[in-house]
Amino acid sequence: MKAIILARVSTEEQREAGNSLPAQEYRCMEYAQRKGFNVIKTISFDESAYKNKRKQFDQVVEFILTQKEPIAVCMDKVDRLSRNVFDTRIGHLYHLALEGKIELHFVSDHQVISDKLSATEKSGFSMSLVMAGNYSNVISDNVKRAFEQKRRNGEWTGRPKIGYRTITGSGKNYQDIDPLQYKYVKRMFELYAEGNQSVKTLRDLLYKEGFRSREGKKVSTSQIHKMLRDRFYIGIMTVNGKDYPHKYPKIVSQSLFDKVQDVLDGRNKKPTKYASKPFVFRGMIICEKCGGSISGELKKGKYIYYSCSNFKGICDRKGIREEILLKPVYEALANIKLSQDKIDFIVESLKNTHKDKQDYHNSIIRGLQKEYNEIQSKKDRLVDMFISLSITQEMYDRKMSELETKHQELGIQLEEHTQADHEYHITVSRVLDLAKRASQIFESSEVNEKRQILGILLSNCRISEGKLLWELKSPFDVIASAQHHPIGLRE
Repeated sequence: MKAIILARVSTEEQREAGNSLPAQEYRCMEYAQRKGFNVIKTISFDESAYKNKRKQFDQVVEFILTQKEPIAVCMDKVDRLSRNVFDTRIGHLYHLALEGKIELHFVSDHQVISDKLSATEKSGFSMSLVMAGNYSNVISDNVKRAFEQKRRNGEWTGRPKIGYRTITGSGKNYQDIDPLQYKYVKRMFELYAEGNQSVKTLRDLLYKEGFRSREGKKVSTSQIHKMLRDRFYIGIMTVNGKDYPHKYPKIVSQSLFDKVQDVLDGRNKKPTKYASKPFVFRGMIICEKCGGSISGELKKGKYIYYSCSNFKGICDRKGIREEILLKPVYEALANIKLSQDKIDFIVESLKNTHKDKQDYHNSIIRGLQKEYNEIQSKKDRLVDMFISLSITQEMYDRKMSELETKHQELGIQLEEHTQADHEYHITVSRVLDLAKRASQIFESSEVNEKRQILGILLSNCRISEGKLLWELKSPFDVIASAQHHPIGLRE
């Protein structure tokens, strides 16, 4: 009798000792030789027997159906055939065997399904299928429970997110910050929060700086967008619509994440229609006569001209060279240039006025930190009560949810106060640095950086009769007006 040998493993089962593909093939070949079968084909594949979609197994069934004479199908065990009692393919093969068109031989189970099958043997085969399916169900439930417990403990059960890595130590695997990817992920959020980048230009910029996927390729725009929406980077992992705080280091702050979400949702987003164009004044100037936008255009491959869109039909489209528009900007930058003795005077004054603010700030931080630690202690006690079965699952979930919400709120407040203090010093430093080296910084900057500087300095930019007009933003307007008046400058 002709025979085929069928060997199958699933991804997890490849690790099972003694159940590998070669081991199954060896046992089936030895069995076929004892039975005197003529083995015409050996088929081995890796595919789950529990799912309905089984492409490789369908090809096996098609091959069996093409045979013109009875054939023996040899497998190691019943669970190599299927773990799903509702799989219609199994019922089809079973009826073919009862009709004498094929024989199903399960070597290690010592079962043969043929037209000579007794009622007892039929019941035994049905029971084998049920037990095979039950095994998968039990394993699946155990895995789900184990994963759920891991998530409750703040452990991520999937592949590490970009910016994190898996570390093996003391026989265990754990996740931590990836020092190579961390800086790119943080910079991605910082750049996008400014509102000057589209996802595509952000991707290209980071790629130039060295950002790559784990496979060494350019990260797709869809992946960048997904990362910008992923709360994992602020300490929250979401699985099947449920949130879990994780125990790994956060890469971005809550406030920065919220700014990014605002930009993604269209709030605080700067115009990006011409995001790929290297124009300093892109989207910043309007026509004072008609209110239309002033757009840039590259001519002869190197000259940039700006003209009104003339949407009301009352303006001409005479272009103005970018260099002409920049000339008064450089004059304005010269007007806010401070000497070092004036900068020293301002810094000393700020130190004196900052002491009261610092005392208040520190008292607020201490109060928030104390409350934050108390909530953490309550969470720890709640976990102990749950483990000792002192409270029900429902009570645990409800109370833990309340504590987590409060914990996150306090964390955000702590973060905001710390960030506010940090931004105070950063703002002072940025103002004074710009005031001292404004022209030099602007002239040596790239186009996008020049746009950011202009965004800090200028507001209400418009063109009137071929001239660029604007207002200086605070505190640069004060610096410019009090430049030559020491008393006014101090105030």
